[in-house]
Amino acid sequence: MYNGIGLSTVRGSGTNGYVQRNLAHVSHLKERVNYHTEGDMAAGDRLINRKPNKEILEHEKKRRVEVKCAELRDEMEEQGYSEQEIEQKVEQLREQLLTSTEPDNDQEM
Repeated sequence: MYNGIGLSTVRGSGTNGYVQRNLAHVSHLKERVNYHTEGDMAAGDRLINRKPNKEILEHEKKRRVEVKCAELRDEMEEQGYSEQEIEQKVEQLREQLLTSTEPDNDQEM
């Protein structure tokens, strides 16, 4: 017998005396359910429904502006415009798009 578990002697038992733990045993402690309080639920809702980060929104708007500028640049290069004309038109478009998106920064979502 080892720590009070198993046979006192393996003689005549037809086994070698090796003791294994029961892996199929289900503990009753896992059946306990921890219910959340109203405060915990409200804190979880705040995390799920939080406002978007203004810096990320601003970065996305700037990125969209730069994509449109790059598309204009590619189109003008294919049409054979000079580099100075391309830079001038792209800069005008960039300024126009940035000034048109500035009022959106003040709005809260």
